[in-house]
Amino acid sequence: MTIHLAEETRTMSLNQQLAALHAERVRTWDPAALQINIDQRRILVETADPAAWIKEGDSVEPFVLKDVEGGDLTLESLTATGPAVLIFFRFAGCPACNIALPYYDKALALALRDVGATLVAVSPQVPDRLIEIRQRHGLSFKVASDIGNALGRRFGILYTADEASQAAQRAKGGFIGDTTGTGTWELPQPAVVVIGHDRIARFVDVSPDWLVRTEADAIVAAVRDITLVPAE
Repeated sequence: MTIHLAEETRTMSLNQQLAALHAERVRTWDPAALQINIDQRRILVETADPAAWIKEGDSVEPFVLKDVEGGDLTLESLTATGPAVLIFFRFAGCPACNIALPYYDKALALALRDVGATLVAVSPQVPDRLIEIRQRHGLSFKVASDIGNALGRRFGILYTADEASQAAQRAKGGFIGDTTGTGTWELPQPAVVVIGHDRIARFVDVSPDWLVRTEADAIVAAVRDITLVPAE
């Protein structure tokens, strides 16, 4: 799915770009469809339970993610040389994700490599479908599948679409479980989890509203605090 936004958005912050996406929808979407989208995001914000989310200071138990290009990414391997930065996103065709991941590639990936951190974008979508987003944007960092939403569930960041959203998808002949290959309505809320070399969560930011996401500067600052690399 190609996202068509004005060229000037390329110099905007991530959340400015996501706001521009919403503004485009306001101009072009059917009002009823737009309201379903707005209501779903509002409900997710209102019913969010931060107590269920992974927290800074929590010990992270071993896990395995499936690299879309083959092989396993384990907690041990991801933290072998420094912090691991996990960016949870919904699926390869998600319009907001197609804005967020290229943004992170441009604004975050190099800065993290410079301080020895490993960046991985994580979605429950099965690897043979998820690889599409990495190839589409030529992403320089790993993209991995969280099979069965196992890690997202452990981190407490999953949500299930409300009835109105499910009905709207069914009316179009769609089902997100077919798109992701998971067979369920569950998706992760956008989240960033930074895990130190000691396997402790050092930074956590979860956004129930998928049109609000963590800016790169906050992630870089968190990683620099761990690695003790001073800002330039």
